[in-house]
Parts: sequence; structure tokens; C-alpha cells
Amino acid sequence: MSDTAAAADARTRLAGARLYLCTDARRRQGDLAEFLDAVLAGGVDVVQLRDKQLEAKEELEHLEVFAEACARHGKLLAVNDRADVAHAAGSDVLHLGQGDLPVPAARAILGDGILIGRSTHSEAEAAAAAVQDGVDYFCTGPCWPTPTKPGRPAPGLGLVRYAASLRTDRPWFAIGGIDLGNLDQVLEAGARRVVVVRAITEADDPGAAAAAFAARLRRAVEQDAAQGTARDAGREGTREAE
Repeated sequence: MSDTAAAADARTRLAGARLYLCTDARRRQGDLAEFLDAVLAGGVDVVQLRDKQLEAKEELEHLEVFAEACARHGKLLAVNDRADVAHAAGSDVLHLGQGDLPVPAARAILGDGILIGRSTHSEAEAAAAAVQDGVDYFCTGPCWPTPTKPGRPAPGLGLVRYAASLRTDRPWFAIGGIDLGNLDQVLEAGARRVVVVRAITEADDPGAAAAAFAARLRRAVEQDAAQGTARDAGREGTREAE
């Protein structure tokens, strides 16, 4: 498959993605392959290796396990921060923070074959990511303070509401402290895609936790579709009455 075709396929899968998981390499648990199979089967659409303690060589070794699992399940593999590692690993996605390599520089390294995502923590950053050339999706948050990013202020659900108000066709995900207990608040704020960390990685049954997230997200999308159909039917009835 050419780079262009691969990117088109990845964008199609990204458009349908609802649940994005960030996880470390599970070195303490020693169950990486089994964990990935469980969560991907449960409904995770995108999985990112985020483990700042890994050197590049070790990260690539772990990414081979991620890539094999994603291939088995038809899901997207994301690499955090490093364009060189994303290129070497043949990942589907590179995710960049605000302080990471600029998007044009990353795109020059990667070409068009790998999708690029951005982290956003303010209205200005979200608005920019929604239209910036070379960006395929963005994440916005944190919704709540999280030990994953210690010391980072949480802009809260107001930023999620702002992202929803942009009405962009570009996929975007709410992130930061999201769990099954507060997921409905995130959905009520307008998000239909979320990034999850501890609520899945620290669950007693990660596969079941992933399935619960996926089911609730799917239900929200189905409810949107049903409401849209009802509105369309109502408008059609009004036109006929006129």
C-alpha cells in the first residue's frame, strides 16, 4: 500500500474512532501483549505508547508488540512526541504536544503517510488545531487534574464545550482524568471522542473497562443520529404542511 493510500485508510479509521488509550509499556505488570489484545478487542480504536522512561531502542522494541496487536485488531497505533520513532516504527499516528517538534517539521520528516495529532490546552490552541495544515486530529483538556501531567492546570469542561462549538469536521478528543464515573459529563459538554489512561490501564479488567467506555460512546453517537433523523422528519413534515 502506498503512503497516500495508507494515510487515507488511517484517516477513514480515525473518523470512526471514539476511544483513544494512552498506556505505558506495562513493564511492571509484564503483560503487554495480553493487555493490548484485551483492550483492543474491548473497543479501543487508537492506542498510544507513552512511556517517557524508555530510550529510543527500547521504545521501538515495545512498539513492535503494539504494531502486531494493532494489526491483529485493525486498530491505529500512535507514537508520542518523536517523529523519528514514529517513522522507524511505521506507526499510523504521531501525537505532538505544544512544546514538541512543530507540525511542518514533523510532516517534512514523515511525509504524508502518517497522521499527526496535537494537544491543546486553551481555546486559542484548539481553534488553531482545528484548521492548521498538516494536523489530522487534536486533543483538548485536561478536563480534570491528572497525575499523568502533574502541575498542569485543568481548563475543565469549558474547553470541551468550546471545542464542540467550533463544529469542525476534524476529529477531536477530550482528555484528562476521564473515567466511567464522569464520562457522561464529558459527553454532555459535547465531546464524542475521549482519551483515557488510568481508567483502563489500572482497571481490574482492562478489556471490560474498554468495552464499557466504547459502549457508552457508541450509544451517544447513536442518540445523536436518532435525534438528527427526528429533526429532519419534523422539518419535512413542516414543509409538507405549508
